[in-house]
Amino acid sequence: MNPKDRIDYSAMIDRPPRKGPGGARVIVWPIVNVEDWSIERPMPRQVLPAPTGVAVQPDMANWAWHEYGMRVGFWRLKAALDKLGIVPTLSINGAVCLNYPRVAEAARDAGWEFMGHGFEQMPVHKVEDQAAMIRRTVDTIRDFTGKAPVGWLGPGLTQTLDSVDLLHAAGIRYIGDWVLDDQPVPLRTQTGEMVAMPYSVELNDIPMMAVQHHRADELLRRVTDTFDRLYEEGADQVRVLGLAVHPFLSGVPHRIRYFEQALAYMHGHADVAFMTGEQILAWHAQTAPGAAA
Repeated sequence: MNPKDRIDYSAMIDRPPRKGPGGARVIVWPIVNVEDWSIERPMPRQVLPAPTGVAVQPDMANWAWHEYGMRVGFWRLKAALDKLGIVPTLSINGAVCLNYPRVAEAARDAGWEFMGHGFEQMPVHKVEDQAAMIRRTVDTIRDFTGKAPVGWLGPGLTQTLDSVDLLHAAGIRYIGDWVLDDQPVPLRTQTGEMVAMPYSVELNDIPMMAVQHHRADELLRRVTDTFDRLYEEGADQVRVLGLAVHPFLSGVPHRIRYFEQALAYMHGHADVAFMTGEQILAWHAQTAPGAAA
């Protein structure tokens, strides 16, 4: 199904006024992405280009860059969130539960929401049996946490035209791949309604740091600029701010302070709610026009 066949166009200025929980003007949705990079495949990202432009496998240098995030960077991000009592969504490859159980256990025991992020970090388009991969990811997270995920983010935000149908059939009820609004948006699937959650590509350290190669303090500037505008607009119409970070990027020593400062800046404002994707989904189901029907 063509994407436009799944959604109805809605102009923000035409919507009835809507407030967040407790009258919140901005709902902040923090997401920590943890991934399993297989040494048998080309690395999903590169911090160090291949010598003379010739790609090599195994790519030890870039694999180790990611590994640092799982060993060190993740714990810096977690400490920053714990300090402010913020419970984020964990966007997680199913394989992380098996190959990095210490990381997955820490998130589970802290009450973080687990959002499916594929089984391994590779484009959905390259998966031979997408439905089986989705089921494997859902089952692995359920077995590890005792609860099946209701949210999904494709690795690299990748989807095929039938992904939302396969995901909804597997019990997923919201996705982050359709970054097209400041509020949750209903999507039509073959088996019921899916919700597109306001994830982020602009406030995401992958495009910001790994693709655009900005200075470390760009994260703080973008987050505060974005938050200020959404907070102003949220006086009449609540907005959702998604902030997505990766341990091997925002968890390194020269960037972590800007993540900490960005969280503290937003946390210091009144009428702001920090919520997981699942909590936003529940709020949306209760407050969206026509949601009860």
